[in-house]
Amino acid sequence: MSDMLQLSDENFESNVIESELPVLVDFWAPWCGPCRMLSPIVEDLAGDYAGRVVFAKLNTDECPATPGKYGIMSIPSLLLFKDGKLVDRTVGMRPKKALQEWIDGVL
Repeated sequence: MSDMLQLSDENFESNVIESELPVLVDFWAPWCGPCRMLSPIVEDLAGDYAGRVVFAKLNTDECPATPGKYGIMSIPSLLLFKDGKLVDRTVGMRPKKALQEWIDGVL
């Protein structure tokens, strides 16, 4: 397991909105099969982008306020924040190559 940042409703603002680096947030839940399939890919990407992008996870069951604020209707949802603003999102299982292209396109 990588050292991905674990987010909560309480620390979201300080860790994501106030971050100097872009932040990719993985909205997930333990019961979600596609979330469990996507998790190792996201953790692998965290290593690839170390020092350039912060990777974080937010459990939607434990922290319902933040997903509600960002209109999360389906998980897994990946949201990419840059300079404190939501710049893009993707929903569902995606292969690593597609996610790399998505991240690179936003950066």
